[in-house]
Amino acid sequence: METTLILLKPDAVERGLIGQVIARLEAKGLKICGLKMMQLDDAIIDEHYDFLMDKPFFPKIKQYMSRTPIVALAVCGDSAISTVRTLTGATNPQEALPGSIRGDLGLTIDGNIVHASDSPETAEIELKRFFGGENIFEYSRGVDGIL
Repeated sequence: METTLILLKPDAVERGLIGQVIARLEAKGLKICGLKMMQLDDAIIDEHYDFLMDKPFFPKIKQYMSRTPIVALAVCGDSAISTVRTLTGATNPQEALPGSIRGDLGLTIDGNIVHASDSPETAEIELKRFFGGENIFEYSRGVDGIL
């Protein structure tokens, strides 16, 4: 079983899409193992997007990611990372397939609803960054033995 990180970005929060995104994850059989709303500060944005800090558009990302709270999710399941990446769709919503979260709900590349970890190594780092090694829970659901 894998655990991955998903961030529901400010546009998802502002547009009232939190429940729709979570429902899609759960409908796919993934389990929400951690959930928290948080306001990102400069330090966590700088750490999370350190690979973009030298880009001219970084200040815009920083402004966007701090304009409202985000929702951080720890999501568990078999092949959770690849499953979530498929569900979220291409980074650019105009290139994302219909049926994917970004394909159906994303409006622009600047407002693309979600972030999802891209590998087990990244997921481990990002889960520590946003959950600090706490508040990620293991539990059984009635459907777990069926799936």
